[in-house]
Amino acid sequence: MAQSPQWRKMREASPTLTTTMDVLTQLKAFRKAAYDCLAKAHDATFELTDAVMLTRNAYCLADFSLCPVFRRKWPSIYEALQDCRPQRQKLMQLYIEQMPNMEQVILAGDHTAWSRPEAVTLQERTSEHYTTGGGNRPITQGQGYSTIAWIPEAQGSWALPLRHERITSWESPIDKAVWQLSQVCQHLPQRPISLWDSEYGCAPFVLKTANIAADKLMRLRSNLTLWGAPPAYSGKGRPRLHGDKFKLNDAATWSVPLASLEVDEPKLGRVQICLWQNLHFRKTAAHPMSLLKVERLSQRTGKAIKPMWLAWVGEQMPPLAEVWRLYLRRFAVDHWYRFIKQRLHWTLPKLSTPKQCERWSDLMPLMTWELWLARDIVTDNPLPWQNSTVKLTPGRVAQAMGGVLAVIGTPAHPPKPRGKSLGWIPGQPRLRRTRYPVVKKSVSRRKQPVQKSA
Repeated sequence: MAQSPQWRKMREASPTLTTTMDVLTQLKAFRKAAYDCLAKAHDATFELTDAVMLTRNAYCLADFSLCPVFRRKWPSIYEALQDCRPQRQKLMQLYIEQMPNMEQVILAGDHTAWSRPEAVTLQERTSEHYTTGGGNRPITQGQGYSTIAWIPEAQGSWALPLRHERITSWESPIDKAVWQLSQVCQHLPQRPISLWDSEYGCAPFVLKTANIAADKLMRLRSNLTLWGAPPAYSGKGRPRLHGDKFKLNDAATWSVPLASLEVDEPKLGRVQICLWQNLHFRKTAAHPMSLLKVERLSQRTGKAIKPMWLAWVGEQMPPLAEVWRLYLRRFAVDHWYRFIKQRLHWTLPKLSTPKQCERWSDLMPLMTWELWLARDIVTDNPLPWQNSTVKLTPGRVAQAMGGVLAVIGTPAHPPKPRGKSLGWIPGQPRLRRTRYPVVKKSVSRRKQPVQKSA
């Protein structure tokens, strides 16, 4: 669209207006590229993403058809999730292109559950950890999803997922996370630092990610046992692989820390950080790591607080005063999980096949990146009970996204009337859907070779 000379003078006179126009141009180009990556049924699918961002409350999937930006009828929503084929690899590369040049790329990985306990006709349901599960055990039947996200800010709730995919019944969360990390690192311009919860702080994860160009900062369970470097070879027998034991819950087995530091934190109080090096898991003797103990010295609540154990595996570790703060950025992934479940209605639809669930889940990162790109140009529209803030959260940006969409428009084409459907064929029998049992994952253990007798 051609710009008038008066409009050009206004842009030159106002740097803020120039920045706003640049952001609008970038957002419009991003939406067009994402629209092209949706393949089939891209018009209805893209309008569905706009409707989800603008709909604050919904009770079923068809409620999104009531949004003005969705120009089709409600059956088009279900047809879109049946026909669309989001190209995840191209979408991931599109997300990486939006990342600015920076000295340090921080990634975070985790997994969550989509609870479907009553969906007996849904294939590949597994038992997943779920904090609000019924009964005495936090377990539910449903599907697990693994996520690896870029954490752009040191503080805040923004987490921008690069891959968000279902964990199949024959995969484990560790196997899925390793594959996602390898796919992301192939397209990053530099070596990232990845943050992982205690479920990933184990020997299998270290072994499977050894050849991936990424540093890892993992949390460790407090009941683990590590091993030090072996002593020098004595000249007899097989060389030792392990040194002294280092039990995290037994201070008597700890050696003298290589370095120690105490800092004052406004929220945590006095914090002590201790560092040990050249420790390893029993099965990862060839991959030494650095161990950090983060402990609060000031007990404000009167309760004993356990220290947090972190392990660094990779190249040059950041300074001791900074490395433990990096791990706190991992919790932005938990904020994103809550955001997509409550505001983007991720777990709202009761879809009938795993493929439909995957296609619906592929839209969650796309909408999150749109909100991130529009965060600086939206006009905050708080509800009466919300306070005004300068730093907008993803939910506040989605609340004010309507004005931006009205300016930039949509790349989707308007619907074409195609008449009434013929409906169900008279006389065709209606069969009951097949019920599928819950898949129980088993831990595969390597069989020990049987020694043959002489």
